Amino acid sequence: MQKLKNWMPRAVAAAFVACLVTSSASAQQAPMVRIRGTIESVDGNMLGIKTREGSDVKVKMTDNVAVFAVVKTELSEIKEGSYIGVTAMPEPDGTQKAIAVHIFPENQRGAAEGSRPWDARANSTMTNATVAQTVKGTDGQDITVKYKDGEKKVVVPPDTPIVTFVASDKSEVKPGVKLIIFGAAKKDDGTLEANRVNVGRDGLTPPM
Repeated sequence: MQKLKNWMPRAVAAAFVACLVTSSASAQQAPMVRIRGTIESVDGNMLGIKTREGSDVKVKMTDNVAVFAVVKTELSEIKEGSYIGVTAMPEPDGTQKAIAVHIFPENQRGAAEGSRPWDARANSTMTNATVAQTVKGTDGQDITVKYKDGEKKVVVPPDTPIVTFVASDKSEVKPGVKLIIFGAAKKDDGTLEANRVNVGRDGLTPPM
């Protein structure tokens, strides 16, 4: 009987630890939601957003939310060594035809490096990588980008939107502004929370 008494607290403690580990793992694996749309309301840290798809969502900004303005820049700002994100459509010859390019600030070098499916358009891709070479091509600028697992050849047509991120603050988070949230965390209760918000400056719709 004494052995049973000694065993019970240990069993309860083990179950408690297991519960904590499971909860922690669940918290770390909270689903991430990408949101594009227009800010319709701002109430403290709560944003009311009309999404690109036409639905209404509420997103809570964290107290330490990072706000970045998405601003227009020029193709000439993309140089060898630049760290960029290329939103593109795969071409039959294996190249990527850019539909938007964003230049990362130096302190964001390496962010989400790699190439993956994207949802800007059906079958689109996103490649975050370092520019290895850029030369004038017949259909625009031909850029070779390299990332840790490979490289891509990218054609950037002359009319491709080129943007960059500029650190900003909540003063630019206001009704009527277009935004993209790359990863809002979906909590267990269904609410959405974002620790980074990217807003289009001067009426710009973030093109990525």
